[in-house]
Amino acid sequence: MKKILFILGPNLNMVGIRHKEVYGTQTAESINEEVKAQAEQLGLELEIYQSNHEGDIIDKIHSAYGNKDGIMINAGALTHYSYALRDAIEAVRIPTVETHMSNVYAREQFRHESVISPVCAGSIAGFGKTSYYLGLCALLKILEK
Repeated sequence: MKKILFILGPNLNMVGIRHKEVYGTQTAESINEEVKAQAEQLGLELEIYQSNHEGDIIDKIHSAYGNKDGIMINAGALTHYSYALRDAIEAVRIPTVETHMSNVYAREQFRHESVISPVCAGSIAGFGKTSYYLGLCALLKILEK
């Protein structure tokens, strides 16, 4: 069974509370439970980790080295400016899929650029919580090759 680390960045613990017009009303906890169930159906072992602290997220990525087969990440606002996060993803050389619930290109201009995309296998955005399922499917296909 392939082991996947799913990282959620700053403020993603507040899904269902903040910006309901963007993220909906379903809580982060209930979405995470759905994503875990979907991972099981795909035959993946999923660990979900959320932090509002950049350094903690970087440490978690480092800890995946040699322990996880793939990473799925919604880095939140860190997506747009964290070169340290980019470097951590690049350093571990684990297939990584960037995901976003919202369509970042339909939002503020600063969200249109991702500094982590160049070191990720691909990006999925704009499909709400379904972005996470699509990310798992993409990782599974990558790992099957």
